[in-house]
Amino acid sequence: MNVYDIENYNYDIDKSLIAQKPLDKRDESKLLILNKKTGQIIHDKFFNIYKYLDEGDCLVINNTKVLPARLFGTKKLTNAKIEILLHEFEDDFKAKVMMKNSRRIKENDYVLFPGKLEAQILQKIDKVVLVKFNMHREKVLDIFKKYGVMPLPLYIKEDKYSPIHKKTYQTVYSKVEGAKAAPTAGLHFTPGLLKKIKKQGINIAEVTLHTGLGTFEPLLSKDIRKHKMHKEYFELSKEAADIINSTIENKKSIAAVGTTSLRVLESCAKNNKVIPQKGETSLYIYPSYEFKIVNKLITNFHLPKTTLFVLVCAFAGIENTKKAYNEAIKNKYRFYSYGDAMLIL
Repeated sequence: MNVYDIENYNYDIDKSLIAQKPLDKRDESKLLILNKKTGQIIHDKFFNIYKYLDEGDCLVINNTKVLPARLFGTKKLTNAKIEILLHEFEDDFKAKVMMKNSRRIKENDYVLFPGKLEAQILQKIDKVVLVKFNMHREKVLDIFKKYGVMPLPLYIKEDKYSPIHKKTYQTVYSKVEGAKAAPTAGLHFTPGLLKKIKKQGINIAEVTLHTGLGTFEPLLSKDIRKHKMHKEYFELSKEAADIINSTIENKKSIAAVGTTSLRVLESCAKNNKVIPQKGETSLYIYPSYEFKIVNKLITNFHLPKTTLFVLVCAFAGIENTKKAYNEAIKNKYRFYSYGDAMLIL
């Protein structure tokens, strides 16, 4: 098998299995446990996840908070409807946005938004538009928080503009604002479950990685190694690093909640420890990568031909991963962001 061939990372799924909304109770989602050494699969519920972690293990969570980055406005003079998705700020007033209906605007046009926010169109670059706001960055972000809607992935089509997503598309431990997509493996945790995990003697360490829009980009090259990974901002504090390194020294497991937490840890790895730091990472993990820190991974079921699915295949093995996905499909697991979870041991 050529492990770098894109076709090894494809699978078919019925659209009915793509979760359109979360469960009423987060931790009642299904949990598939995969032993990457033996290939054994167990079916359980997420609220029992602590049973598969050992006392002294460390659970690493990503505390990023999703910004309601989608905002609706109208073109000045014509009132044509315009929708933007905030990508990143260039300075205190200029920002790159993804713009729906961008054919309706041209350079030097103005778009009006709620809260007396205005955006001047400076430059159109393919799907990205450079705009200049009439307010400082902090005030702009306040308007997005008040009037914006959550930037849900395109495959969620039911009630996608509902304000309920401001709560459901956010982990219960989110605190550091900056993500454009939720770290979805963390959506299954409840305060009660986290309390139970701590009671079991399992440590919890927090990291930050602001998930970007690039997380949903499909792999387009036949050779997966040719994909250019997007950059994302991350932080690993000294406090978190100390907890993680102490766990490693005690020969216990590091369980990453999601691919984002895993990429932070592996980006900070040096001599079998993690070094506290902050910056940007474009770490792209695919089969042949040697994991240095993470022993266990909690993750959702990902789209085919994406860097997320490839990372899972690198961690669990391609055959094991495909077997687990086939088993999940057979047992009607719910897929993608609002879907069920798997734990890889």
